[in-house]
Amino acid sequence: MTVAGVISELDDDQANSVTSDVPSSIVVDRIIIVANQLPVKAKRRSDNKGWSFSWDEDSLLLHIKDGLPDDMEVIYIGSLKVEVDLSEQDDVSQLLLDKFKCVPAFLPPDILSKYYHGFCKQHLWPLFHYMLPYSASHGNRFDRSWWEAYVAANKIFSQKVIEVINPEDDYVWIHDYHLMVLPTFLRRRFNRLRMGFFLHSPFPSSEIYRTLPVREEILKALLNSDLIGFHTFDYARHFLSCCSRMLGLEYQSKRGYIGLEYYGRTVGIKIMPVGIHMGQIETVLQVADKERRIGELKQQFEGKTVLLGVDDMDIFKGVNLKLLALEEMLKQHPKWQGRAVLVQIANPARGKGKDIEEIQEEIQTSIKRINDKFRQPGYEPVVFIDRPVSLSERTAYYSVAECVVVTAVRDGMNLTPYEYIVCRQGIPGSDCTADSNGLKRSMLVVSEFIGCSPSLSGAIRVNPWNVEATAEALNEAISMVDAEKVLRHEKHYKYVSTHDVAYWSRSFFQDLERTCQDHFRRRCWGIGLSFGFRVVALDPNFRKLSMDSIAASYSRAKNRAILLDYDGTLMPQTAINKVPSPEVISIINSLCGDERNTVFLVSGRGRDSLGQWFSPCEKLGIAAEHGYFLRWSADKEWDVVGQSNDFQWMQIAEPVMKQYTEATDGSSIETKESALVWHHRDADLGFGSCQAKEMLDHLESVLANEPVAVKSGQFIVEVKPQGVSKGLIAEKIFETMAESGRQADFVLCVGDDRSDEDMFEIIGNAINSGIFSSSTEVYACTVGQKPSKAKYYLDDTTEVRTMLHALVEESTPPPSPEIVT
Repeated sequence: MTVAGVISELDDDQANSVTSDVPSSIVVDRIIIVANQLPVKAKRRSDNKGWSFSWDEDSLLLHIKDGLPDDMEVIYIGSLKVEVDLSEQDDVSQLLLDKFKCVPAFLPPDILSKYYHGFCKQHLWPLFHYMLPYSASHGNRFDRSWWEAYVAANKIFSQKVIEVINPEDDYVWIHDYHLMVLPTFLRRRFNRLRMGFFLHSPFPSSEIYRTLPVREEILKALLNSDLIGFHTFDYARHFLSCCSRMLGLEYQSKRGYIGLEYYGRTVGIKIMPVGIHMGQIETVLQVADKERRIGELKQQFEGKTVLLGVDDMDIFKGVNLKLLALEEMLKQHPKWQGRAVLVQIANPARGKGKDIEEIQEEIQTSIKRINDKFRQPGYEPVVFIDRPVSLSERTAYYSVAECVVVTAVRDGMNLTPYEYIVCRQGIPGSDCTADSNGLKRSMLVVSEFIGCSPSLSGAIRVNPWNVEATAEALNEAISMVDAEKVLRHEKHYKYVSTHDVAYWSRSFFQDLERTCQDHFRRRCWGIGLSFGFRVVALDPNFRKLSMDSIAASYSRAKNRAILLDYDGTLMPQTAINKVPSPEVISIINSLCGDERNTVFLVSGRGRDSLGQWFSPCEKLGIAAEHGYFLRWSADKEWDVVGQSNDFQWMQIAEPVMKQYTEATDGSSIETKESALVWHHRDADLGFGSCQAKEMLDHLESVLANEPVAVKSGQFIVEVKPQGVSKGLIAEKIFETMAESGRQADFVLCVGDDRSDEDMFEIIGNAINSGIFSSSTEVYACTVGQKPSKAKYYLDDTTEVRTMLHALVEESTPPPSPEIVT
């Protein structure tokens, strides 16, 4: 069991859908972009009175608007990188809203520390990068106070959204792992809110993610979004696997779009790597050219081959592995000694802790060793830049680098290679052009564990843990002939220039619009407490069955047809003892005792068990094995309704099923008189599903010429004769009643699973097909609030029995026999 992440603060807000009193400033749609930090820079004024703000041009969030419709208003919500005194917060908020359309979320210092430096940076960040806290000295164990601070911080962000949102018009786009439970807070207040989430970090495999004590709370919170985005298919696949293994949800792909059905809502899954802002890079490149910085670096490294690394200082960027690979290359290929230089730019660490200190010390030790070993007059193999480097200076280094090297052991995306490619394309007529001959070339050595790797097909991909292979890749990259480098560069530049940040945001927003297009045409309501909260979305005509309404219709009717499923309808699915209770027998007998009623039990169970269990109900009709066998009452013989009584196909199908059963631990075969069913509910979820798909194909192939249907269901694969379904047997019952002059004027059909949907579909079309008259009152009812072809629902088996009790009370008792004296 997971430890429930129940936070009392979550339930302070009402879960009802509400409308904000804050109107949109214009009539058109707005989008509210929510992230941990606002895309603004804050600086204390020189007189120490107040603050001055400016846009942070390096922020990805700032450039999202380039891909949105021109008339769409963008509002940003996030925290500031500086601490603002409580007395100044109102003024700062008004200034940011008026001039920047930004709404700051001010987090109390104690919450900020535990939320960001605690739960985000010391628990989620390592876990999402595949680092588990195996011991106290290796990472940080789960701390519930950190989790509570994370929830509290997300609630503060939600309050800021609620302050400005117009839920009927606005879209909300939430970014990254800092705000993964925010969708639940917002969905509780606005059931029909159009909301997307994009994860900029990796999403780990289910084996890693399942170690998180609040794993289900976070998954369910994310599923309150309408669209969830990931950089790569691997990350999305891991998320879908977690949903399958922990929540029992299976995804479907329809016309190229991946979706998860979640309580009647389709949660879209978007796979799209983010790009860079082309205009910004090109502008900065011009600035660097004007400042002559590129020319200075060319002069500094004249006669040298520059390899460049640009990484944040954290434990997952593999900087030391890169240094070890360089050392190995210089050792194995001495021709590069005195010529190959690695310029390593280390951006300041975003987190803090012992791990960061250890990696910094390890890097410094390696640099000293390599430089001491290979230093020559005027040559040092490693140039280490351990300070903040502006984008302008960075582009200058890109322009002179022959190869960029990224050896991260795990990284969500990493846009360094993209920036490098654009800089190497250069600006015509300037020092930015790749070389004096006008050739535009670039080379990349990238880790296969970073998000941008799949999109860079011309890069040399490496496993950074294999130092020797990485060293050979470095040598191959800088030794490659220019013509090959040019071809690879052209291929990369074509992709990067067309898949920029505007393309990414446009694509995400278009999918969000498509996913949300039915929001205001469906009935939605919220159910569940704390992080178990979710929104159920159903057809507008789908409603709870009214006891008074059905009782009134029942009492008016003269010829009633009542069709009841057994498991999950009269008997709870979770019950161990499946034998009907005396209460159920009594209800069925009372209904059968009314001369105006034709009552049928329609079940997938075998005829022997149903006949034995319901032997006291002499007037009850039974359709067993989904209608293959039919009996109108206990004194009648069983009829075979199926089109064929040839079961030779079982000799073909059973060996196939046995083969898969032996290979799939936890699976079993159920043999019925007319069907074979392979169950894999107790098998490993992923392997069982995979085997079921393989078996389905296998059986369809070997039984292609047999009169059978092969179908998959929930944890089953079933082979049964063609022309057998609950829908067809229901149709036969209704037609037989009509032929005998007792056309039904009242129909009640109750079931709970996929096989019962066939009955609901037949009933829904019965008036048009002439089986029922136009005056027939029809009640197709499913058990549980879920998407269905039925128009009514009851919550559980208890409510089904209560409803049947109400009908029994309306029944006329059979007339007493006359006494002859």
